[in-house]
Amino acid sequence: MAGLYFEQFEVGQVFRHELTRSITEMDNMLFCNMTLNPQPLHIDFEFAKQTEFGKPLVNSLFTLGLVIGISVADTTLGTTVANLGMQDTRFPAPVFHGDTIRVETTVKSVRESKSRPNAGIIEFEHKGINQRDEVVCICLRSALMKRKPA
Repeated sequence: MAGLYFEQFEVGQVFRHELTRSITEMDNMLFCNMTLNPQPLHIDFEFAKQTEFGKPLVNSLFTLGLVIGISVADTTLGTTVANLGMQDTRFPAPVFHGDTIRVETTVKSVRESKSRPNAGIIEFEHKGINQRDEVVCICLRSALMKRKPA
């Protein structure tokens, strides 16, 4: 697997993920439909014209999922036991149809698991950035990671 094991992470390590993704209207509409989110700010162009944005916003949970998803291939593919939590998630700038998102991940902490000798806990800071270099999503994610096989 391409993912890294617990021992391969160190505090301060930065990943500038090569994979980027442009978000389409269909992405946003499908995500809202799949999650049963009828918020007109996301799906109603006429409603959105009356907002300060003037057009639909991409659902922030789609943005969060995309940001974390982009990070997987370089960091946790096949080596994650489980996500333990996400905290301090923020969306400092809106995301619109047509925006292209790139991601940077920084390892914030590394610690051994007290209950699982075959795993450790990594805290990642994921940062989603659009084509205008605006940060659109920041999230701290704790993941239980496999240790390297003996």
